[in-house]
Amino acid sequence: MTKVGQLFVIATPIGNLDDITKRAVDVLKSVDFIAAENARVTGVILQRFNISTPIVPYHDFSDEKARERIVLSLIEGKSVGLVSDAGTPLISDPGFKLVELARKEKVLVTPIPGACSVIAALCVSGLPTDSFQFDGFIPSKSSARLSYFKSILFQERTIIVFESKHRIGNSLIVLSEVLQCDRKIFIAREITKRFESHFNGTAKQCLDWLNSDCDQGKGEFVLVIGGCDDSVLTEQNTLRALEILDLLKDKVSLSDAVRIASEISGAQKNAIYEKALDHDNS
Repeated sequence: MTKVGQLFVIATPIGNLDDITKRAVDVLKSVDFIAAENARVTGVILQRFNISTPIVPYHDFSDEKARERIVLSLIEGKSVGLVSDAGTPLISDPGFKLVELARKEKVLVTPIPGACSVIAALCVSGLPTDSFQFDGFIPSKSSARLSYFKSILFQERTIIVFESKHRIGNSLIVLSEVLQCDRKIFIAREITKRFESHFNGTAKQCLDWLNSDCDQGKGEFVLVIGGCDDSVLTEQNTLRALEILDLLKDKVSLSDAVRIASEISGAQKNAIYEKALDHDNS
């Protein structure tokens, strides 16, 4: 019986080639071939570390047959290294469908961890790291971008997103108009590269920083957006509770309406009572 091969999901540097791990180099040398998003980009890494392993293309536009060919090689006992242009594969990079198919075929999938711009930006942002969400690239269309920013208006978690040099200015303008004025944002630009730069401030301050030097608008950006303040969330929950209360006031008793509104909105019962009484007395 043929021994099933192994798929290695290998993190590569996001800028500085010295950030590659020894384990990643060893695995890249040992696998039968490398499935790469961009052969030219991966070739630079291979040349730097004297790796002669052959490359096959695998990217966002690869079809089902390309995935099946790679997985068939794995089933036949070959080992494969999956890499993206930079950083950790599958983090806003190709690879999910390949890993999914490999697991369906009972192929062992092993992570070779390393550089990741999401975590790199988060850990130096100075914003809370105990609870966060990564949302990939900010939507490119204006209407979708606005809807997305509105959707995080009352998000408590720290949020991490990618943005391109072509839209970073516009995104900061919209953020300064939509987000609470004291909401903190951290910009990480060109992480680990020669002209890396950071800035931490409100959306308006970040926009001023970006516009202060034309070079700041160049490169790749990671935005780390702080969660909304507890007091803002409490106020929003109370307002939502009052809307629910208004719908229920003629249908159930006040105490039942307050209880239901509290359960749905998350607002405190006492706060709802006080706001309701203030409204009735005004």
